[in-house]
Amino acid sequence: MQLLSFRRTFGLLMLLIVLPSAGLSGFGVLAIVNERAAVEKRIESNWTVRLEPLTQRLVSALGASRSQQDAAGLRITSLDGTGLSGAQFTIRGDQIETSDARLKVALKSGLPDLPIGSDRPLFFSISSQHGTFLLAAQRAGQEIRGAQILPEAMDRLLQTLAAGVPTAGEQVRFELTPFKRETGESLVGKLVSGMVEAREAALGGQRPLAHRILPAPLQDFQLLASPVGADPVALASMRNRAIYGVLLGLFYLTLVLGVILTARALYREAKLSRLKTDFVSLVSHELRTPLTSIRMFIETLALGRVEEPAQTQEVLRALSKETARLSELIERVLDWARIESGRRTYHREQMDAQRLIDATLEAFRAQRPDAPVQVSCQLQPNLPRLYVDREAITGALLNLLQNAFKYGGKDKQIAVRAKAEHRGIAIEVEDNGPGIPLRERKRIFERFYRVDGLLTRQTEGSGLGLSIAKRIVEAHGGKISVKSELGKGSCFTMHLPSLHPKEIPA
Repeated sequence: MQLLSFRRTFGLLMLLIVLPSAGLSGFGVLAIVNERAAVEKRIESNWTVRLEPLTQRLVSALGASRSQQDAAGLRITSLDGTGLSGAQFTIRGDQIETSDARLKVALKSGLPDLPIGSDRPLFFSISSQHGTFLLAAQRAGQEIRGAQILPEAMDRLLQTLAAGVPTAGEQVRFELTPFKRETGESLVGKLVSGMVEAREAALGGQRPLAHRILPAPLQDFQLLASPVGADPVALASMRNRAIYGVLLGLFYLTLVLGVILTARALYREAKLSRLKTDFVSLVSHELRTPLTSIRMFIETLALGRVEEPAQTQEVLRALSKETARLSELIERVLDWARIESGRRTYHREQMDAQRLIDATLEAFRAQRPDAPVQVSCQLQPNLPRLYVDREAITGALLNLLQNAFKYGGKDKQIAVRAKAEHRGIAIEVEDNGPGIPLRERKRIFERFYRVDGLLTRQTEGSGLGLSIAKRIVEAHGGKISVKSELGKGSCFTMHLPSLHPKEIPA
């Protein structure tokens, strides 16, 4: 039921986390995909504003240019004396005289209805299937004389006028190009045009950052701001995509870590709840057994069923044994509670390792004077001195001895050995029991945990002895290890650090 409750809680948590995170992730992915379009729109808006004054300067510079008529047509020069005109033309009625065949064809298609005066030249554009031309025309009596404005001359003039335009750190080049107006082409034609533009972009072509159509009568030309070198749109969008990607990755990482930590917390709570239930059940069972015996012996004495003094002494010895057993269990639980709450204090002192082990063995034999067990002790001579809490280490070693006695074989044999090791002492307690399975060896030091087996079920215990021993040894800077082989017993080793005489506090 606890496992089922944990799964339901975890499933609900996942549902509440995954659904909003999926929506947020979708928005993040959509932002990454559409980032180039957003950056392109923003940069285009900024540059469109900057192209407005440049357009006005260009129109004003053309209007302020100087003109000179001759028999061939019209010559145009800028204020700084730079020539702007190229091929010239003269229109007399329906007759068009020019050396440029393409320009002649464009002029035959018809001049726009414009107020061409004789005072100053009028600049205008004309577009035909043979090209788009920027022209200047001025009336001379019954004739109209004009000239084509050279693209390279306009380019030089444009770069001069663009010297004061702020670029905000972006390398751009200003160009004057024909403006192709959208026609009523079919859907297939638009699709083909889009494919051509996409192919040009894939081949390395850069799209202009912004464009501005010149005012009438120059409406067939547009002013472009084209990037020079690295494309600022690509750089900005790539940088923003990287930032979004990192943020999205951090979001997923945080989400995964949060889910893992939450799952671990829920699992620990479920496990702790199960441990508490097992502890209450275990302690209740362990307390009930001696209490039942004590009550039975008291009732026997109260009812006067024991008449002989020898029987009375036997009953009293049994009462004393059960009382000691009950007191030992309660003390062990209280000791574990003090360790878990951090209230356990250790009063360390310098002592001889051999005397500590001998005192522990005497306490063990006193607790089980008639127990069928053979205890052997092999101590290496000249063992280093220890600086430990005598009572705590004695209790930890006693727990190992009692554990070896409980889970030993039919002919119980316990071997205690002590030897010096690198910067410490190793105290071994070996039994001849059935051994511990490999998968259980890491868990036997957990609180309340007992190996599931027939011998364990038949042996009384709270599952706290090894846990308490491990916590005590670790508090002294040591560790406990176990070696076991099925059918050949187990060997628990306490590794206690020794203290150099210079390190012993005064």
